[in-house]
Parts: sequence; C-alpha cells; structure tokens
Amino acid sequence: MYHHQNGSLERRAQASNGDIATNNVVTVISNSNPITTRLLGSPRSDHMPDNYEDLPLDFNPLVFTSLERHLPPHVINLSKDVKAHYMSNILLRYLPHSERTRMQKQKEYRQKIILNYPPLHKEIYTMHSENFFTPSFLRAIKANTAASFRSIMAEPSRGIYTFEMLQPHFCEMLVSEVDHFERWVHETKFRIMRPNTMNQYGAVLDDFGLENMLDKLMNDFIRPLAGVFFSEIGGSTLDSHHGFVVEYGTNRDVDLGFHVDDAEVTLNICLGTQFSGGELFFRGVRCDEHVNTETQTGIFDYSHVPGHAVLHSGRHRHGARPTISGNRINLILWCRSSAFREIKKYQREFPNWCGECRRKKKERERVSIAATKEELLKRELKSAS
Repeated sequence: MYHHQNGSLERRAQASNGDIATNNVVTVISNSNPITTRLLGSPRSDHMPDNYEDLPLDFNPLVFTSLERHLPPHVINLSKDVKAHYMSNILLRYLPHSERTRMQKQKEYRQKIILNYPPLHKEIYTMHSENFFTPSFLRAIKANTAASFRSIMAEPSRGIYTFEMLQPHFCEMLVSEVDHFERWVHETKFRIMRPNTMNQYGAVLDDFGLENMLDKLMNDFIRPLAGVFFSEIGGSTLDSHHGFVVEYGTNRDVDLGFHVDDAEVTLNICLGTQFSGGELFFRGVRCDEHVNTETQTGIFDYSHVPGHAVLHSGRHRHGARPTISGNRINLILWCRSSAFREIKKYQREFPNWCGECRRKKKERERVSIAATKEELLKRELKSAS
C-alpha cells in the first residue's frame, strides 16, 4: 500500500472510545464525557459552513469546514468558536499524542524550509488560473455542470478520466522550480522528506511553499469534478491534500510497484519532459479488505502526455511501468475527505465502488435466486406427486 511519510490521520487513527453506528447517524461516546456526540452520516447540502482559517487550530481549517455540514441540529447554529471546539474534541479522540507531536514537528520543518528557500518563480506560488490552465479546462470549470466536465474528458476505462489541463509554460516553470529546489537542497545539505515510501526521488510541494496554491487547485478545480464523478467516495467533501512531484528516468526512479493511494481521489498530471515508456497500469478499484484480490476486469494501460491529467479513485490499484529513456516528471495531488473517512469506519461493505464487493454481491444474489428456484421446483414436484 502506498503510504507517504507524512502519514494520515484518518488511516492511522483508531477510536479510543466506544463507537456506535445507527442508520444515518454516527455516534461517538466518550468515556470521560457523558455527553454523546452525534455526527450526521450525510452532509447538509443546504448549509453554508464557516471559514475557520482565522482560528488557531491543530488541524487543517478545511477539515472543520467540511465536518461542519455533518454537525447535529443543536450544534450547527452555534458560534464558530464553539463549533470548532466541538469538532476538535471529536478529532482528538482519534489522534494519539505521538501523532500530534509528529504534526508539530512537520509544521516546524516546513517553516524552516520556507524561511530559507529562495523561490525561482514566485508567480506559481499563488493561483493564476488563466496562466496555469488550458482554455478548454477553464471553460468547463466556469460552466460548472456535469455536461461541461464530460465535454473535455475521455473515460477510456471505468472510473479513469483523462483530459488536457495545464499549459506548457506552467509545466516548464514548475519543473524548473522543482529543479531549483533540489539544487538548493544539495547545496545547503538540507535533509528533506521524499513524497512517500515508494519513491526515492521527487519533492513534496507543500513543504516549500506551494500548499496554499494546491489547496486552491483542489477546492476550486478538482472538487467540482470529483463531486460529479466520485460522489460515492467523498468527492464533494474533499478538504485536504498531499501534493508532490515524482521523477523517473536516468539517475531517478525507474518504475513504481502496484499500489493504492492514501487518497479518496488522485490527480496525476504529466509535466514532461522527453521520455519513452512509463505507462500507468490500472487493475480495478478495491476496498481495504479486497485490495490484494485478483481481477479479470478494470485492466487498463495509460500513456502519459505532457499537460494532460488522469483523475481516478485513490483505491484504484495502479503502478508505473519502467521509463525506458529520457526523464519523466509528474505532479500528483492526493485529495482526501475527512468526512468520508469518518463515515467509512462504520461501513462493512462497499458494493457501489469496490469491484470485488460488487462481484461477491452478485454471486450472493445468484446463489439466492438459484436456491429459491430449486425450492419452488421441489414444491411443484411435491404437489404433482
């Protein structure tokens, strides 16, 4: 499984108190607090949540904005400070002290880089959509309809969407910025964290100042798409990300093993440059229980095109074939939904999106129908005799 070094609150966390799931309500009972905290299983689509960026919080403010839609009626209209405290108490139950310490160290690590690293292209550190994206992509996002999104996309295999997204000049600037950052790392002998445990090369873009720009990318451009194409896995409630680049080719990583991402939705964009090979291969969507099962469906290979994006479920198993020549660099954005991860803890099966769950459900239905037919036939034969 593809685990990045920053870890994941939701994946690692285990409930320290009793948990009960009833219908569409998640109930968390604290042993130290007799008050029962109830989160609605489905978000209130008509509620406009507060912006928590001005509060001193231990978690990403976007997590609070996303979770607010799940607050119960007696809390949802209280002051922002009270709601933030309420949600923090819930989140802290799932976050051990060691994880809070790690988060603080990561914050200090990033601050140290940002204070010392001199950016090469300052203009890419804030969102300038007209300079970043292709006109066709911008028109589709501006129209903000399922039809406009589908008009720019191909779906060569179920759940895999490809489209032209980035302008060549932006790709070139981002590649040169990453190269500039890596030279600075080498010259200063600064020890950096790589994007994940599987890639030995590449850089975490969030670590050297691009976090806010990538937040904007996720919120304003990817979440609308994910809300249409990945609504069943939290696509409309994406609230945090892990953004990085990976590098393949000469003196870099060669390929990438079979894995799933620590994300609800993954955006993978080829930035260039000149290369051959390195195709992505997909092998079906699976839940945690069935991640290692065999597959006869959902098999697909994709050849990268600079400036073009691939959007897929993080649970869609995939890997990268060897880069035969040249060098390839890709921008990866793992998009996550804290609300979906919280609700997912109380589900046992995922028949809507896990291929193996769907197969087993169909098999149970087939066996049940066959047994019913057999029973009816026995009754008819008995009546006839």
